[in-house]
Amino acid sequence: MKKRFFVTGIDTDAGKTYVTVGLLEAAKRAGLKSIGLKPIAAGAELIEDHLRNSDALLMQRASSVNLSYEQINPVVLEAAIAPHIAAMKEGRLVTASRLEGFIKGTLLTPHDFALIEGAGGWRVPLNDREFLSDLAKSLRFPVILVVNMKLGCLNHAILTAEAIVRDGVSLVGWVANSGKEKMPCFEENLASLTNMLSAPLLGVLPWYENPLDSQQAFDEMLSKL
Repeated sequence: MKKRFFVTGIDTDAGKTYVTVGLLEAAKRAGLKSIGLKPIAAGAELIEDHLRNSDALLMQRASSVNLSYEQINPVVLEAAIAPHIAAMKEGRLVTASRLEGFIKGTLLTPHDFALIEGAGGWRVPLNDREFLSDLAKSLRFPVILVVNMKLGCLNHAILTAEAIVRDGVSLVGWVANSGKEKMPCFEENLASLTNMLSAPLLGVLPWYENPLDSQQAFDEMLSKL
């Protein structure tokens, strides 16, 4: 049975790509045919005359199924700003249905495990009428919420979780992602979120100096999905 999830965060730079890549690499170690997709990305540089987003490139390398860059990141915008503004400045219209079509086309490729990474947080606008959450609602894949543990995360995490559930999408679990500087009262904040969020805590990711040290944490996280 295929397992597919949508990865979102409580805000930008929450650690979505870190979690996505870590789970994809864990799936690869488990022998699964894995696919990571970043349907829209704002912030790219020219590499051999092609715009490339660094997060999408990491996902391409972490996936065990060989896909072209265009399949992984069909909509890439150059400016590292809100996607709908970046698209407007480039004279492009991005819609949820168009992104859904790209994703479903790529997911026809044989696979066991797939992660669709959003951009920014749950309510990032795609255009004047739609949000990225509209794409997640159409896909109806269970959602993994990444919480960057910092001051303000309680409010952001609780509001995001409420919005996901209110949109009728399953919140399968959340990940506590800690930065290099551990937030004050980390354990107390972690306990508060564990009590207040309806979904289970999938894993706690401390700051790892050596990326190899995180492998066990991601392997354990994968086993819970």
